Amino acid sequence: MLVLPEVLTQTSASACLHDLGAVLPAEPDAVVVDASRLNRFDSVALAVLLALRRQALRLGKTFFVHGLPQRMADLARLYGVAELLPAQA
Repeated sequence: MLVLPEVLTQTSASACLHDLGAVLPAEPDAVVVDASRLNRFDSVALAVLLALRRQALRLGKTFFVHGLPQRMADLARLYGVAELLPAQA
């Protein structure tokens, strides 16, 4: 399981994406990103999730998000990408 940090903003997004992207290939066929620790974030957190999803799909894996905070789920709906971030099955 990939775990997002408590704070994911513009200043930390590149490092977070790099670190999680580096270990993503070793994840099982169903990649799960745990977003439950997210406490402070901006819209770039959605960009990180979508980039991780693209990487997972490119590797032939499925992608799920666990514990997406309500504010981020609302933001994903507003941007029209909520269906790309399915809850963990």
